[in-house]
Amino acid sequence: MRIVGLMSGTSADGVDAALVEWEADEAARPFRLLAFGETPYPPVLQQQIHRLAAGRAVSAGGEPSDSVRELAALDVGLGERFAEAAIALVERAGVAIDSIDGIASHGQTVGHYPDLRATLQLGDPSLIAERTGCTTIADFRPRDIAAGGEGAPLAPFFHHAALSDPDENRLVVNLGGIANITWLPAGGDPDAVIAFDVGPANSLIDGVVRFASGDRERIDRDGVRALRGRVDDALLERLLDDEFLRRAPPKSTGRERYGLAEAEQLVADSRGRGRDLDDLVATLVAFTTEAIARACGDFLPRKVDRVFVGGGGVRNPAVMRSLQRGLPHASVDPMDVAGVPADAAEAMAFALMGRNALLGIPNHLPRCTGARHATVLGEISPGRKRIELRDKG
Repeated sequence: MRIVGLMSGTSADGVDAALVEWEADEAARPFRLLAFGETPYPPVLQQQIHRLAAGRAVSAGGEPSDSVRELAALDVGLGERFAEAAIALVERAGVAIDSIDGIASHGQTVGHYPDLRATLQLGDPSLIAERTGCTTIADFRPRDIAAGGEGAPLAPFFHHAALSDPDENRLVVNLGGIANITWLPAGGDPDAVIAFDVGPANSLIDGVVRFASGDRERIDRDGVRALRGRVDDALLERLLDDEFLRRAPPKSTGRERYGLAEAEQLVADSRGRGRDLDDLVATLVAFTTEAIARACGDFLPRKVDRVFVGGGGVRNPAVMRSLQRGLPHASVDPMDVAGVPADAAEAMAFALMGRNALLGIPNHLPRCTGARHATVLGEISPGRKRIELRDKG
């Protein structure tokens, strides 16, 4: 089965699209990545998403706007961007659009409130199905929440399927806007997998860089600022004294906790204490990696043999070095060395979840999200191609 996976994470920097060929049954291996592409969002769109996630609805002119109207318009606009990304990827792969069995879209999260049993992803799947003609699967998180879970993390289903090993205790670290980890104990038992959001990764680092630079910089490219700065030990200890970090899994979080308001406050506090931006960025890198190291010690049952890293943080040398220092007894490598391109991993995860949804088989790990039972996540918007259901006899 050929499935396109679409993903835009909490960093809201663009659409990742992966075309993956899977078996038409429950097996995840072997799989074949046929194509991968990234479609960046323009800065103004990224800023709009971040402001909405922070509860600050604004019009294009910068004035307060009707938030419901803005959300509705953004749902349509993002649907168009997701559809365009899928079509462009299929064309780049040199395959016919009618050979695609489905498009699985995570959507763009603008609110995630598991305590309210609520989550909101934008990017209208009906529009994606209409524009592409392909059956589209979306809204994966709400079904998990309806089953009693947090609605996240969902990628561990793919991590277990693609990266578990019979002999090694492995840890998958995803460094997107939020840092999350997946513990894959030797032997590959899916019921033994542990996964949860640890805390912020790029959300605060990118946020302070953008705010402090007046939007002239969007990220700490190549970790230059972090490598130049000195860790503010007092601030680091204050950041680590965080109720969310101490909370036992399952747990999940997002920009509603580690977003725009928090970044602005950090910049103001650091300036007030006479520390420069480089020191703040270095401290936030240390916060991310120390939180991961502590989470491993507090919540994992055995030592980690090997670490595979994905997400935007894998391209930041300061983060990778700091992570290796925090986990000195394990080898730390990009996911690429295990055959899963780090940049494509999350889009591939949703491609697998979409395939399972079309086959009617579970596509999450309830222990990781806290759901009461395994179920099939995702709502389906049919395309022009008839879905051939598997033989259940």
